[in-house]
Amino acid sequence: MSRIKEIIKLTPLRVTLASVFSASFAPVVMADEGGVAFWFSGQYASFAAVPATPGWSIPAQGYYYNGSAAKSKTLPRGNVLSGDVDSSLPVLIVQPTYSPHTKLWDGQLSFGLGFGWGSNTTSADIAISDPLLLQNEKDTVTGMTDLYPVVSLAWNNGNDNWMTYLTGDIPTGDYNASSLSNLGIGHGAVDLGGGYTYFNETTGRELSAVLGFTYNIENDDTNYQNGIDVHLDWGVSQFLNQHWQIGIVGYVYGQITADSGDSVFADDIKSSIAAVGPEIGYSFTMNNQAAYINLRGYWEFAAKHRVEGGSAFVTLSLPL
Repeated sequence: MSRIKEIIKLTPLRVTLASVFSASFAPVVMADEGGVAFWFSGQYASFAAVPATPGWSIPAQGYYYNGSAAKSKTLPRGNVLSGDVDSSLPVLIVQPTYSPHTKLWDGQLSFGLGFGWGSNTTSADIAISDPLLLQNEKDTVTGMTDLYPVVSLAWNNGNDNWMTYLTGDIPTGDYNASSLSNLGIGHGAVDLGGGYTYFNETTGRELSAVLGFTYNIENDDTNYQNGIDVHLDWGVSQFLNQHWQIGIVGYVYGQITADSGDSVFADDIKSSIAAVGPEIGYSFTMNNQAAYINLRGYWEFAAKHRVEGGSAFVTLSLPL
């Protein structure tokens, strides 16, 4: 198993589900503006806290999500109310990452900047309250995501690995407060957290968990501010041999505080969701250095005040 230990840490890759939105007078209102949070649930999985290999790497992630919300659930944003929502999002994210050879507090430092290209298609029954207008809408946007800077610091001691990170959202992606489909969230955010990975090189057993908190900056286009979020990404896996790995992954997400702003139509509404699914990984050598590819899927359940669906990730980490 000695070769497995060289697997490059998959630095966090960030993108947010394109905004599907609404507002106003429905019986059930969704929290997080448009039911969309900054945190990209599921981005951390196996080896989340393993220190990166010093030098440059290019983690890349292909992602597909499809989620929906029934007519009885509505998504508040601006003066628009939407129900019977269905949204799909394929996107490719790359994150050039540098890990210096010099240690900081005996830990491995890493810097990265994530960005991507994707397409979001959303359909919904919408109601605009001023003036009153009811209609079915569907639109698609193709373009760039927001920018996602990240810095992390990780430590290793035998089978134990610890990591802390700081990331955020720079709202530069394709976003229009009047559109059903978006690739940016329209506001900044700061996210801070930490994680742990246990990896036994002899048995090939691995488990990882990352806990974090998000503070959202107000969206100036809609005068809406998401509440503070908490999220937990986790994974448990087993190596079958020097190359192949199988496991189970999942996440839990929830709001600690409620949203605020001009278009909040219900007090103390908070969103939450959970997901679970399988993963398979493969480690290999490229230019005499370790590389890694991972495929995993998530099925969401227990959604409260947000869309619910499924997603698939393909992550690839290549050395330079």
